[in-house]
Amino acid sequence: MKGVLLMAGKEIREGIRNRWVVAATLLLAALALTLAFLGAAPAGRVGAGALEVVVVSLSSLSIFLLPLIALLLSHDAIVGEAERGTLLLLLSYPLARWQVVIGKFLGHVGIIGAATLLGYGAAALALTLAGQPVTAAGWQAFGWMLGSSVLLGAAFVALGILVSTLVRDRGAAAGIAVGLWLLLVLLWDMALLGLLVADAGQTLTANTVDALLLLNPADAYRLFNLAGLADVRLLSGMAALGGESGLAPALLLASLAAWAVVPLLAATAFFTRREL
Repeated sequence: MKGVLLMAGKEIREGIRNRWVVAATLLLAALALTLAFLGAAPAGRVGAGALEVVVVSLSSLSIFLLPLIALLLSHDAIVGEAERGTLLLLLSYPLARWQVVIGKFLGHVGIIGAATLLGYGAAALALTLAGQPVTAAGWQAFGWMLGSSVLLGAAFVALGILVSTLVRDRGAAAGIAVGLWLLLVLLWDMALLGLLVADAGQTLTANTVDALLLLNPADAYRLFNLAGLADVRLLSGMAALGGESGLAPALLLASLAAWAVVPLLAATAFFTRREL
């Protein structure tokens, strides 16, 4: 375990030196503060707390931004070390290959987590200091959103590391990472919507649609934050979906966790067998 923690610390230090932590935190904070104060204005008129409105806005932002940050951060975790000639040096230390993979994963998730907590936390703090109405339910929804956002980032970090263990070129890894982002964040829902329209309710059942949604971590995150939490679903316009879907919040969180664990285990298995 010590080797894993040392590897994670190395990744975090490199992230700080490369300004990844600072850049991601400032970006998330700037967007969160903008959405917080633009979105808090109508809160009183719709009878909702300001923080619930912010949860809707930040959840929609996170679906697009956090996966991209995670993939850009992790796609060259292994192949980048190999191209720089530092992978063999790294493995000359008393580190098992699985410790390298797990350590890099934890380090990158630590960067994502710090950026998310500091960036989004700044928006909640600013709303509180500005005297906006914040309810206990709002804080609960905000806490769930923060935790699930880190879990979403972890899922895409794991996918990025898996890509990095499968290819031999950083350019190929970057291309596949961008392709994954396009597929899971943009194209998947468009294809699913087209499939539902073409099917016209003839073949696809509600359980099939639920399963297709669980096959995408971005959809699991979206449903958990915008439809799974009762205090938020009315604001997001997904009340009907939240009431009809058979996907419980616990199942959606379990899906996100599986999207982090399964690709990470696959990456560990591939890297263990990889010829250097």
